[in-house]
Amino acid sequence: MTSMNIDAQPTQATSQAEPFSIAPETGVGAVHLAVTDGPAMLEFYRDVVGLTDLGPREGLVRLGAGGRELVVLHPDATGPVVQQRTGLYHLALLVPDRRELARVVARLFAMRYPHSPTDHTMTKSDYLWDPDGNGIEVYCESPEDGRFVYSEDTFGAIDNEGRPRSGRDPMDLDELFGHLTDADDLQQPMPEATRMGHVHLHIRDVPEALGFYHDLMGFDVMGLMRRFGAAFISAGGYHHHLGLNTWAGQGAPPPPPGTAGLRHFTMELPSAGDLDTVVARLRGGGIDVQEDGAGLWASDPSSNRLLLKVRDGA
Repeated sequence: MTSMNIDAQPTQATSQAEPFSIAPETGVGAVHLAVTDGPAMLEFYRDVVGLTDLGPREGLVRLGAGGRELVVLHPDATGPVVQQRTGLYHLALLVPDRRELARVVARLFAMRYPHSPTDHTMTKSDYLWDPDGNGIEVYCESPEDGRFVYSEDTFGAIDNEGRPRSGRDPMDLDELFGHLTDADDLQQPMPEATRMGHVHLHIRDVPEALGFYHDLMGFDVMGLMRRFGAAFISAGGYHHHLGLNTWAGQGAPPPPPGTAGLRHFTMELPSAGDLDTVVARLRGGGIDVQEDGAGLWASDPSSNRLLLKVRDGA
């Protein structure tokens, strides 16, 4: 997809002259969170959200689907998420269809756990927060219902009959639950095909963040809402692999050390060559990139840490 003219402020991190798009097969991998209580959070992400316990490793709590890590918990936080800071807005677990989303939504209603089923037209989503305040979205794709639209001011949608939608309508629960039968087990875990669809971040400045993620890393800008303080960016034309917003405050500082929240998120590239290209662009833009056995590490200008690696099995 052709990149949009974003008018980013000229900084060292926007010094790459030639337009560049990251490999279209790039996607989001595991999200690592600091939490205050490992056993309690294991129960939450397993029994409430529906992920599968993959077993501990090096003191970490590992959850996922189909044997793949999706959420990894670091149980060493001394306090809950601090508001009005950069970091995680939400991680977004993508289930394969409406039936699987209905199973999650129905389970949350049955457990009386607070949540917000929302119809974005192009996707159907449910939002909740873990006990430490980490945001979670569970969603399925529904492009047959319409598409997203963006303006300077806000996000919206157009349905398949050409009618404008807010993009934030209440979900039609009767329609959603119609995909379930009496035989469906609400406690069944998320299916093997579940993956991390996207991550939405609190950042301190939108043009600055786009200088990093768009100009250097090569994510395409799918929607830029300047007055709304947000942007959606992706690889390969997806509606968004990353959401960026300043809703925690323009110029928001990073969270205090030791509090719950985002440790890091993972971006997975399809080949070693694709990874090398992105790392070279980051280093060419003055970004410090460190390497260890897990992959290559960098931090965006808002102190959100990311791990860059080749997708397992590639």
